[in-house]
Amino acid sequence: MSGDDTAVLSVAGRPVGRYVIRPELPARLSPRPYLHPVTTLAGTAVTELSPADHAHHLGVGVAVPDVEGHNFWGGRTFVRDRGPTELDNHGSQRHVAFQLRDPDGFVQELRWVAAPGELLRERRTVAATPLTDRAWALDLTFSLTNVTSAPLSLGSPATNGRPGAAYGGFFWRARKEETAPDVFTADAEGEDEVHGRRADWLALAGSAWTLVFAGATGPTRRDPWFVRTAEYPGVGSSLAHDARLPVPPGETLVRRIVTVVADGRLGRDEAAALARKAVSP
Repeated sequence: MSGDDTAVLSVAGRPVGRYVIRPELPARLSPRPYLHPVTTLAGTAVTELSPADHAHHLGVGVAVPDVEGHNFWGGRTFVRDRGPTELDNHGSQRHVAFQLRDPDGFVQELRWVAAPGELLRERRTVAATPLTDRAWALDLTFSLTNVTSAPLSLGSPATNGRPGAAYGGFFWRARKEETAPDVFTADAEGEDEVHGRRADWLALAGSAWTLVFAGATGPTRRDPWFVRTAEYPGVGSSLAHDARLPVPPGETLVRRIVTVVADGRLGRDEAAALARKAVSP
């Protein structure tokens, strides 16, 4: 890893990701560290940054649209009975320090700051691990601690009145191509069948690449997946799917998602095998 504002993530000496530590972004994009570009071992990019359809989609990272009314996702805020609304309520994630920083990963401390001050303190652990000669895994854990003296809760557009839009938490904005990617789990296929449902793993297959997302802990696997393929290619977790997620003062929520980044289009059996290998101890 190198530089004060960016870091390069490598697998066996091969660069596979660029981590932007202190992005210079307008407030309405909810500035936050992100990974972009992320590539396969053969060098195919599998992320997008600030695309025309959603300028606040920033590669791979952690984003929550509603932390006690403050927007850490970027863009408009969904307001009940009003719809998507431009509000001056954006927060930012600010780098504090690295506890560990190596070519294949890091442990980072972040402050989630909005108008009232610091709301959450995050410990983010990212590791890049080799799997095969065509695949590697991005292992991302985030721990969010309520550092205020009052209860906080995390929400989503879904909990604020927009059905099917329970995004918030880990999010990967994938590469947009002429043809929408395929998406499947162990027992379902297609956006309508996998979006909003729980699955141990979920695969997104593009023209010459496949991403396999796997929850690596029990609480992570209980979060339904947020999936888009037709409008744009993106996969994320849903921390607040049916109801707001409370985080009492001093308490911490932890999620861990491991993503297989593979060259080529994987079938169901190969995706399942790589998911198992990626999350094994």
